[in-house]
Amino acid sequence: MALNSDQLNTPSLNAEGIQIDPIEDTKMVINMGPHHPSTHGVLRIVLELDGEVIIKATPHMGFVHTGIEKEGEYQTYLKAVTLTDRMDYVSASLNNMAYTMAVEKLLGVEPPPRGQYLRVIMCELQRIASHMVWLGTHALDIGAMTMFFFTFRDREKLLDLTEMMSGVRMMPSWIVPGGLRGDAPEGYVERVKKVIDELPRRFDEYEILIDQNPIWRERTQGIGMITPEECYSLGVSGPTLRGSGVPHDLRKAVPYSSYDQFKFEIPVGEYGDVYDRYRVRMAEMRQSREIVKQALENLPDGPINVDDRKIVPPPREELDHSMEAVIHHFKIWTEGIHPPVGEAYVPIEGPKGELGFYLVSNGSSYPWRMHERPPSFMNLQALSKMCEGRLIADVVAIIGSIDIILGEIDR
Repeated sequence: MALNSDQLNTPSLNAEGIQIDPIEDTKMVINMGPHHPSTHGVLRIVLELDGEVIIKATPHMGFVHTGIEKEGEYQTYLKAVTLTDRMDYVSASLNNMAYTMAVEKLLGVEPPPRGQYLRVIMCELQRIASHMVWLGTHALDIGAMTMFFFTFRDREKLLDLTEMMSGVRMMPSWIVPGGLRGDAPEGYVERVKKVIDELPRRFDEYEILIDQNPIWRERTQGIGMITPEECYSLGVSGPTLRGSGVPHDLRKAVPYSSYDQFKFEIPVGEYGDVYDRYRVRMAEMRQSREIVKQALENLPDGPINVDDRKIVPPPREELDHSMEAVIHHFKIWTEGIHPPVGEAYVPIEGPKGELGFYLVSNGSSYPWRMHERPPSFMNLQALSKMCEGRLIADVVAIIGSIDIILGEIDR
């Protein structure tokens, strides 16, 4: 039976008795995702359209919820490090760093200079690798396929460095409370130098491909604009905030792990659009490369871990001839470490923005509360604001410019 216009615009009840709100005849609601490849994970966006113009964009997450935060409360402080890798899995070392520094704040310890410098090297190489994943997939979404091949080709060399240090290409869990699991192996410094010496030429290749490309500019300039005030109100940070002209970087604002000893600049945009966010990340890769170069040139000698067997397991070579080392090793892996009662929050500058961990200790070897401040989750709040008034074809470019990771959002 056909319904007249009055019936269509009258609130009705479906079979389950749930009221369905009517929409205007000129509007249409569609779902983008949760299986759309350009949502960069299992993300569903409900788009309310007037023709092809977006009136409202509402993100829906939770499709890959892992419960990592709650699981972390059932692991000892040292074992929970491996869970943080699985949040933002393309920049695992930075997750390790933020969590580990929160544990160290509870313990009141700080690694020696060599340990801090090695952490910086690992994190900045990981930041470049993360931006390469972003650039390759972002460009692929818009149609620049060659960029995807170029960035993933170069990322392989960075993953090789991670493997040389930790034995694995992803999820290294190498940064742990008290320092690192091990020192840099023989030949690591020379190999890192060789890789970073090649990077400026690679970055030039990327920019030659798309910097002045008219199609790229048309798809990114003036698209997804957001003001600094809107960023503040939504909790946006990282390249998305700096793309709007705000020179805020935690490595300079609140220096940690010896970042105050390195010279680098904070790239900023002007218009807060997709193109500015692209330019900021391109400049950040160059700045990260400079930080790694300085860290290699001034890498201190000495230990990498705090001298406390209640926090750091003894070196593997000691276990063969020291019963005391065996006992310490056994106790730290079975009983764990015991921070004093208290709470700590430590933020760092992740590739996506402010990445922080909040830990509450009740004196046991397990975190009483473990919570992450995920930059991807916070930045995703800006999606609706960026999309309003734009065409449906712009959503792909806008999502890519935020650089979200659903493993971090659905933690």
